[in-house]
Amino acid sequence: MEEELLGTFSNYFEQPLIDEILAEGKLMEVPAGETIMDIGQYIRSIPLMLSGAIKVLREDEEGDELLLYYLEQGETCSVTMACCMGHTKSEIRAITETETKLIMVPVQKMEEWMAKYKGWRNYVFDSYQNRLNELLQTVDSIAFKNLDQRLMDYLKKKVEVTKDNRIKSTHQEIAYDLHTSRVVVSRLLKKLEKMKKLVLHRNYIHVIDL
Repeated sequence: MEEELLGTFSNYFEQPLIDEILAEGKLMEVPAGETIMDIGQYIRSIPLMLSGAIKVLREDEEGDELLLYYLEQGETCSVTMACCMGHTKSEIRAITETETKLIMVPVQKMEEWMAKYKGWRNYVFDSYQNRLNELLQTVDSIAFKNLDQRLMDYLKKKVEVTKDNRIKSTHQEIAYDLHTSRVVVSRLLKKLEKMKKLVLHRNYIHVIDL
């Protein structure tokens, strides 16, 4: 775990902080498709991503979901941090997109390390800034882009985070992430196939050129 932690976070974290994370953190290896944080839960620990990808979702009053952003190697969830600081319940759902390895750090260490380590403070502030930028991009996408473009952006990001141009999500799962209907997603995917952007197979979507 130490080698992976150093390889991922050494640009941010001082060696004494690395040592504390190794002492206090819990290594988790989670398969794809697992919910590691859910809406309404109290958060007891903060994830530090060593590898893999996690999608972060928001849910409306009807139970429909919207994809907010992905977490990748070297990142953490600033929404989780905000809930920790305010001692409030989670307002997001986090699901592993691929097999994921992460270190869970006890929440009580967050404030202690903020005062103790400059590297941790910089990491936390950068994480807030990065997540804010991604949330603004999500808002802009919903407000200013048509669904065709949102779908293409979604598929490109999916290929990027999974490092696989074969997307195994169902049309219904894509519809959930984009907060739209399966019928609309299927129609737009057919349109993209006719444009030679992708090929639809029974169990996956083969992205060619988006």
